[in-house]
Amino acid sequence: MSEDDLVRMNGRNRRRAGRLQASLDRRTGDQRILEVLAQDGFQGPRYDLFVDELVRYGISVLRGWMHSGFIFRLVAERGFGLHPHELDLEELASDSDLREELATMTVARALPRFRQRALIEGGWTCQGGASIATYFMGACAYDFPNEYRRHQAAEERQRRALQRQQLFYEHPVCAVSVADAVLGNLEVLEHLDAVNDLRTRAIVALTIDGYSQEEIRQLLDATSARAIEGMLYRWRTKEKEKRDKQGGDPYGRTPGR
Repeated sequence: MSEDDLVRMNGRNRRRAGRLQASLDRRTGDQRILEVLAQDGFQGPRYDLFVDELVRYGISVLRGWMHSGFIFRLVAERGFGLHPHELDLEELASDSDLREELATMTVARALPRFRQRALIEGGWTCQGGASIATYFMGACAYDFPNEYRRHQAAEERQRRALQRQQLFYEHPVCAVSVADAVLGNLEVLEHLDAVNDLRTRAIVALTIDGYSQEEIRQLLDATSARAIEGMLYRWRTKEKEKRDKQGGDPYGRTPGR
């Protein structure tokens, strides 16, 4: 081993030692804080301030994990296979309110058990290797799957309720609306060559022809009907963005013509 190798090794060891010392300092500080809070029985004004800081930290971290999709890999490592669809990942990445709601509910559900097990029963210790904030995020990771499943179940109930509503209360079809729909489909077909992706082009054309997503899946040998739905969703999103940029018309025509 050369002298340069020894220098590099010593540098890595110093950095690692620095990180370990910083982690120990954080955990030692956490230990002192918990000793003070224990004198109050983990309740009262000082405990409330501690919880406020922990809640803000927990919500912020969970929001970031959901935005990046990391939360699903993390819970999978703990045995919770949520297997989100790409549309679910897109929704979480784009919907700040949804991330806030899920993060807030997850933290709220994790706090009571964290207080009992980690603080009152002494589940967290300075020697455990994790800071109190990291320990708390671990507790949140165990509560997130149930909260996410509740959200999905609520979404499914709402979808079915809307389907029932449309089935029983749908207004009679108007001849004008039918004509508008036909013209709209013709316009889409006329400009379908502008869609670069051949698979998406085929899905749009088959959808206009009245094929169901399951039938399209079989015709195109796609992995699932959800995959067909996802491609249609992305196409509609792009068309909407194009329409918004061009004053309400995706094909660049002047409104009213």
